[in-house]
Amino acid sequence: MTEVQPGPAAQLITVSASYGAGGSVVAPALADRLGLPFLQRVTTSEGHPAPPEPCDEQMTAEEGKHTPVHRLLASFTQAMPAGPTQSPPSTHHQDHHLRSHGESGIHRVLAAGGGGVILGRAAAVVLGKDRGYHVRLDGPPERRIVQGAVIEGISQEEARARLRAADRARTAYVRRLYRADPADSALYHLMIDSTAIPLDTVIELILAAVRAQGPVSEGATARP
Repeated sequence: MTEVQPGPAAQLITVSASYGAGGSVVAPALADRLGLPFLQRVTTSEGHPAPPEPCDEQMTAEEGKHTPVHRLLASFTQAMPAGPTQSPPSTHHQDHHLRSHGESGIHRVLAAGGGGVILGRAAAVVLGKDRGYHVRLDGPPERRIVQGAVIEGISQEEARARLRAADRARTAYVRRLYRADPADSALYHLMIDSTAIPLDTVIELILAAVRAQGPVSEGATARP
């Protein structure tokens, strides 16, 4: 993991979200409100690159063109045990590839001026508490299923299956590559049950917290 030097916290926001918690709705909305670049997550529950939908686990089409990460990730998440583990030697190269791919986007954001909103990518772990403002969105599984179904326009049965696959993939990504638990409250500055209040209110809560943390205001930084 590459060490990142401390800098202005509120210029850089990371959002970690379990399935149905609304991360793919909240994170781009934060970027838009703050006038910051947005970096999408890099995980997939399907194993094929496709344009992302709200709460969807698929990679962006651009990412899919440049790397077989979707195949690598699918190959280890299906066999990932529930707790932290050590990777066998044969998987070290794949792990390095996945880690490098995820972190390259984060470092592009930093190189562009250090400002942006990053969804997923274990960004809170990569950056650490001294760089960025880290938010975790979660909620009870049954409520996340309902919210995920509404956001994606699918049945609750489909959302339930996606929740199982997505939560497993996201947890495996962080545990396998960084030996960390993405639900660990110590990683974040702010944790919200985003199934208990409307997502518009979640956005406003995060914006209020960000304003209290640093100098960023809406429209203060132009998009590249």
